[in-house]
Order: sequence, then structure tokens, then C-alpha cells
Amino acid sequence: MSHVLHRTIRGKVPIVKSADGNYLIDDTGKKYLDASGGAAVSCLGHTNKRVIDAIKDQLDKVSFAHTGVFSNEPAEQLATYLIENAPKGFGRGRAMFLGSGSEAMEAALKLARQYHLERGDDARSKIIARDRSYHGNTLGALATGGHKQRQKPFDPLLIDVAHIPPCYAYRYKIDGESDEAFGLRMANMLEAEILKQGEGNVAAFVAEPVSGASLGAEPAVPGYFKRIREICDQYGVLFIADEVMCGMGRTGYLFAMEAEDACPDIITIAKGLGAGYQPIASVLANEKVIRAIENGTGNLWNGHTYMSHAIACAGALAVLKVIEEDQLLGQVRLQGAKFKQMLVDTFANHPNIGDIRGRGLFWGLEIVKDKKTKEPFPAEFNLAGKIKQDILENGMLSYPSQGCVDGLSGDHILLAPPYTVTDEELDIIIETTKKCLDNQLAKVKS
Repeated sequence: MSHVLHRTIRGKVPIVKSADGNYLIDDTGKKYLDASGGAAVSCLGHTNKRVIDAIKDQLDKVSFAHTGVFSNEPAEQLATYLIENAPKGFGRGRAMFLGSGSEAMEAALKLARQYHLERGDDARSKIIARDRSYHGNTLGALATGGHKQRQKPFDPLLIDVAHIPPCYAYRYKIDGESDEAFGLRMANMLEAEILKQGEGNVAAFVAEPVSGASLGAEPAVPGYFKRIREICDQYGVLFIADEVMCGMGRTGYLFAMEAEDACPDIITIAKGLGAGYQPIASVLANEKVIRAIENGTGNLWNGHTYMSHAIACAGALAVLKVIEEDQLLGQVRLQGAKFKQMLVDTFANHPNIGDIRGRGLFWGLEIVKDKKTKEPFPAEFNLAGKIKQDILENGMLSYPSQGCVDGLSGDHILLAPPYTVTDEELDIIIETTKKCLDNQLAKVKS
């Protein structure tokens, strides 16, 4: 009997014993190709020697010193690397380091509030985000997200966050509408919501540059975020880009916002930052935000015991160096283009795949009951969960989820293989996904 409070209490959870490149190996010796990086985390696979050696080396120096007193070299070097490589226009910003994407989002929301208070703009406390987003599992982050299924049990505990529809072309684009017109129409919903809330009351707008767990790798159309940036500037609202899942190379850019011709004020990153070798996340604040604090109290109103943990920062810095030295951003774009074509060739004419979407090595397949009407399968079928289990039993990890249509119904499969994925491994991913998808569809249709 396990005494670990697992995500599921019923049934046995496999015990992972070791790893080999892009594979995990359980205690029976069975190998699993990690086609989703866990949850888009393990971007370098599981046995990168340079990252492991960097962590071991830092252990020999110092593991922990409280940031109320000390900084440390890995944190300083990591912050410099991130700020120097931040999206154009970010300026002389700074970075803080925490333990998870949820922590990073909580810190980002608090930082946005502090920015306005430091400037004497006390009324600004309202957050606007997007439906079908996921920003973390702590209460502030959960409220900011727009996934009804995850929020429902905790509704009485959540702050009131306003939501607008996402830039979700498959379901919201009108026949005959151009990408430019569609993006403008969806972005302008932010302006309408700001005016509804009172333009002097809104602190920040939060969005994933490429939606992750809740919407299945949905990128915005060109021009959408440029218009979002204009609206935020017009009304004095901070723009927080949540790159926890899509950042650090996953889309073929170090920062996903680099593809959008727009620069956010605050960026959250996590998963690919540490690649799973150590828990780490970061909040980057641009020069405007930092200047307001410098000219005000001069203090950050947010502290965590394990902020800027030396070992985690050393591991993350090594991850970024591997990505740079091995030219893995180019590899993501190259293998991502291959993967996209393979997905299109295999699933474009599939009767139950309504949409194929993504960027780089971050792709989603939306599953529908009826391709013409886009009707989803009933949520109670738990089709995504059944596909995930089937894929696992066939020796592969994937990340299917529910709720992309309305927060409750709508199944999709998210695939996010390591940046080092080989052509042979891409073939395995395609074959296994199709086999298990068709297996489960046959059962729900019978």
C-alpha cells in the first residue's frame, strides 16, 4: 500500500526507476517514450549529463542560503541570461526565481498590484484573463485561469476575475473572416471588458501566448497580441504573458512572445526552464515595472523561503546553455515542421479530428464527435482520460485533457516531445497516438 497521496487514490501508479534519453523506465523494466515531456517539462529528455553535472557541481559549493540575506552566483547569472535574451523592448528588467508555475503566477499578480500601488494608483486591482486558459493550481492562479472543471470545487474560495473569449480560430472565426479581422475582433473584447470594469480599476491582463493544458496548443492569429499591447498601453493595464508551458524554446523561440511582434510587461516561465531536473519557475518584470518599484518603496512585496535556490538556478542555467550551444531552437523549428506535416498527413482527414494546431514542438489534436457540426463527445465519456491510459499502456506518455469547448466538454490530445526528439521517435508518437485514439473511439461508438 502506498502512503503517497497520489493524484488518483484508486489503482496502482507505476513506479519510475530510471531513465534513458527520451524514455522513462518503470520498476518492471517497461520503457515509456515521453511524448509530452510529462506536461511540456522535460524538454531535454531525462539524462542530460551537462545539466546533471551542473547540479552536482553546485551541491559541492552551497545548496541553500536565505535570500533575505544572500544572493548566489547561479541566480545572478540566470537572471542576467534571461533579461539579456528577453523579447525586444523588455529593457533593463529583473527576474525572480520560485518553485513552480503556480507560484510564479501568484507572484506576477502581486507584482502587478504592487506596481500600481507604488505609483499611487490604488484603485487598480481587477484582473482580466481568458476563458479556457490555465494559469496554475493555487487559488489566485486558479481563479485567473478559465477552466470551469478545475475551478468548480473551489469557487467559494476564488477571487473574482473577469474573462474574455480566447483567440480560438477553430470555434470563433466566422466563415469568410480574414485572420487579421478575426484577431482584431477578439482582441477588442479586452477593450470592451476594461471599459465594463472601469478603465481605472483594471490592474492587468493575463494570457498564454500559445494556450496549453486547457485549450491544447492554440496559438493566436498574427496581429492579435499586437492589438492587445495597444489596448493595455491605452488604458494603463499591465500585460502578463504566461509562458509557463509554451516558453523556453517549446515553440521554437526562447520566449513564445518573440513570435508576436509585441512585448509584455511581466512574463512567467517554468517547465522548460528547469527541464524537470530541479523545480524552478521565474517571473520577469520589464524596465517600466522595476522603475516604479525603484522610485517607490524599493522593496519587493513578495517573499518565499526557497526563492533563487542555488541548485535549481544552476540547473536552469545549464539547461539554457544546452539549448543555446546545441542550437536546439533551430532543432525545434526543424522537427516541429516535420511533426506538423506528419500530424496533417495522418489526421487531417480523420473523421473525428476537428482541428490540428500548435507551433514548434507543441501540438494539439481536437477530437470531435461530428466533424461537420464540431460537436464534442459528452464530457462523461472521459474520452481524453481513456486515450491517455491506452497510450500509457502502449509505452508512451501523452497529455490529453477535457474542457476545450466550454471548460467542461471537448477533448484534445496535447503532444510536446523533447527538443532532442528523433525522426524515429516522431514516427512512434504518430503511430501510437493514432492506434490508441482509434481504439477508444471504437469503444465509445459501439
